[in-house]
Amino acid sequence: MPLLQVTPYDQQFYKEYLENFLPDTFIDCHNHIWLQRFVTGELSASRSCAWPEMVAKDNSIEDLMETNLELFPGKRVIPVLYSHVNIAVDTVQSNQYVQECAKTHQLPALYLSRPEEPLEEIERHVAEGNFCGLKVYLEYAPSYIPTNEIRIYDFLPPNQLALADKHGWVVQLHIARPKRLADPLNYVQLLEIEQKYPNLQLLVAHLGRAYADEDLGDALEYLKNTEKTVWDFTANTNAYVMEQVLNYFGPDRFIYGSDFPIFRMKARRVVENGFYINEIPAGSLGDVSADPHMREISGPDKEKITFFIYEEIAACKRAAEKLGLSQTDIDKIFYRNSARIFGLTS
Repeated sequence: MPLLQVTPYDQQFYKEYLENFLPDTFIDCHNHIWLQRFVTGELSASRSCAWPEMVAKDNSIEDLMETNLELFPGKRVIPVLYSHVNIAVDTVQSNQYVQECAKTHQLPALYLSRPEEPLEEIERHVAEGNFCGLKVYLEYAPSYIPTNEIRIYDFLPPNQLALADKHGWVVQLHIARPKRLADPLNYVQLLEIEQKYPNLQLLVAHLGRAYADEDLGDALEYLKNTEKTVWDFTANTNAYVMEQVLNYFGPDRFIYGSDFPIFRMKARRVVENGFYINEIPAGSLGDVSADPHMREISGPDKEKITFFIYEEIAACKRAAEKLGLSQTDIDKIFYRNSARIFGLTS
């Protein structure tokens, strides 16, 4: 069975909306690779959503390369690699696999760290593996902390921030808490990180998980004087949120990421009363009835649901057109900014 089912509608969507918008070469700052044998426990969704785990049991480097070839014909995609972030995945094996794949394919990569990990081990692994920095995730916060109360420092502790600052590492951050970016604790700590640790490069994943307009709150106004924090719009299809982030921080601090393998699924996102819902073709992911973020679409309309990543890039295009961004700006968003951040020269 082929990895992806590319239909004539998908091909038309890509050619009409995306092909001429995307640069010939672009960098994807957000990719998870792992093998099924690294999953040593029961997959958990207790601190995140269940639906991403339905897309793929694993994502080998070969599958990732094939995904980009099939979805972006005529383009060269340079992925930034790191592990799957589920608690059930053995991070030692997965980090080693990422390291090997990055070396073999000459790609940038991030080291998945846990908050309890000794600093000397992190420092050694990053140096030996030639990682660009750290990927951190809320899943690894201490288990006694209720999910809705997880703070950034619970899974990205100050000692790791200080280490990243010492070396000038990249740190990619997926924030927690039900209000997402709109939670004052999140945006206060984001500002604090920039002020206390000016030498690291903070990447805020998913635009702070602001998938609905309401998820922005007062965050952008509070963060408007930041000078370095970069925003990746991975797995976000909200053109209004993209427009607002670009308005505040400009195209120099805005970068593309896919969240593969998750966003290779076919879906479109709608927001109802501040709550996002992924509409998917009926039967495409098995039984999703227990997940409130999922809705199956039947009948002829399901044939008009294309790849989620296409919806993401199309949303970026709408925001760019609304703001009148230039081709130079688009090149920054899809290539130059990440090339600078991850030290790529060609």
